[in-house]
Amino acid sequence: MVVRLARALDVPLRERNELLLAAGYAPLYSSAPLSSPLLGRVEQALTSMLGQHEPFPAVVLDRGWQVQRANNGAQRLFGRLFAPHPVPAPANVLRLVIEPGPMRDQLRNWAAVVPALLDRAHREAIGGVLDRETAELVRDLRGRPDVARLLTEPDLSPGTAPIVDLHFDMAGTSLRFFSVISTIGAPIDVTAQELRVEAFFPADDETRDRWTSLEVMRQ
Repeated sequence: MVVRLARALDVPLRERNELLLAAGYAPLYSSAPLSSPLLGRVEQALTSMLGQHEPFPAVVLDRGWQVQRANNGAQRLFGRLFAPHPVPAPANVLRLVIEPGPMRDQLRNWAAVVPALLDRAHREAIGGVLDRETAELVRDLRGRPDVARLLTEPDLSPGTAPIVDLHFDMAGTSLRFFSVISTIGAPIDVTAQELRVEAFFPADDETRDRWTSLEVMRQ
């Protein structure tokens, strides 16, 4: 009955396990680490997706927006943004973009990205509901005075593109990326359900040419 009700309500797998425990039953769904043999095929698929997207950035995120995997393109982008300092570990995308730091400093359209990113956090939540830790993080970020001002005084001017891209200015080099999100189909493991791949694509020909040139110069 618990499982049938949870399925009918589209309750995320992690919360289904919690409901089962509360009802006196053992958890039904595994929650294996991404590196475990149980998720071997998932790991292979993610590795393939990250590799196929080279030289452009792509990352694997968990439910809390922590970076779990990053291809070479993403490592180079993050490395350039944070140079000469190392990329924070763990790297939480919400914090890196919204809180003061190198990424925010070089994100030219920060004021446009932040409201869209916070909306996305709710839209992409498993089952449409943020887990407790992510909900607290989003609440803290929304409570920042600079963010609160953006959310209470939204920019209602019409955009010039169908998407909100990330417009970086790194030492005079302008780069614009937009992202496409992929998830695991029909998961029956908690970890698998909560993973998503974010692949970044050039938003214009100039970015494609500049990023490709940077990659050639690096070799």
